Amino acid sequence: MTRREDDMPWTTIITPRRGWLDIGLGALWEYRDLVLLLVRRDFVSRYKQTILGPVWFVLQPLLMTVVFTVVFGKMAGLSTDGVPGPLFYFAGVVCWRYFAACLTKTSDTFVANAAIFGKVYFPRLAVPVSVVLSNLFTFALQFAFFLVLHAFYASGEVSARPGAAVAVVPFLVAIMAALGLGGGILVSSLTTRYRDLRFLIGFGVQLLMYLTPIIYPLSSVPEDYRLLVLANPMTEVVEAFRYVFLGQGAFTWARLAYSAGASALVLVCGLALFSRVEKTFMDTV
Repeated sequence: MTRREDDMPWTTIITPRRGWLDIGLGALWEYRDLVLLLVRRDFVSRYKQTILGPVWFVLQPLLMTVVFTVVFGKMAGLSTDGVPGPLFYFAGVVCWRYFAACLTKTSDTFVANAAIFGKVYFPRLAVPVSVVLSNLFTFALQFAFFLVLHAFYASGEVSARPGAAVAVVPFLVAIMAALGLGGGILVSSLTTRYRDLRFLIGFGVQLLMYLTPIIYPLSSVPEDYRLLVLANPMTEVVEAFRYVFLGQGAFTWARLAYSAGASALVLVCGLALFSRVEKTFMDTV
């Protein structure tokens, strides 16, 4: 005998989530295999048909460092607090590129994935989370090259040796990931209604970079503008990263706590709005 199909118990019931804070993190964990597949797709497809392949992961920030060293270090004569220019700029570039990549690539989540979102169910948050994780591999490669560069200069020009303070680095990475993910999905949610915001994200990221001490140390910022720079949560992340490895940087635990709190707030707001928008997104495509 065969059991009637209408008597079969349901194993999964998909219902719309209610409430701003009903984010569905449990469903995201259930689809962790899909997240890992998306991470692999992003990582492989990015440089699959390129000549240099993963070398681009290191070459791009290295070229930015060379440009910054020549233009801002040699020509403009900006201070690096006594740290060798290439090491000073590369430290800032490594942090900034991870945050910027998370922000820009997650900001296009709904628009870029409209086709697949309309065909099959899975937690929509899996896409931006996979972007953050795939960029983490890129950050790891660039961070490894930074350590090699640090070891090269440590023989003479750099006296700082990373000690127990290096344990704060995962915390800094978490702040960058939370801020990039939260800001990206906020923009992605807003672009479902205001499509022209996607054209402003590139300009906004560039503008924010100049409000972050990437090409200059915080100590060189005039007092009249320092509060504006400190309002940027990425400022203390970059300063703390340089302090840990280079022994230079206007780092305080209070300002780092502010960066962590601001990043957490942006992430919570982004998750709430993302969860709200995904319920009706396909109706506005």
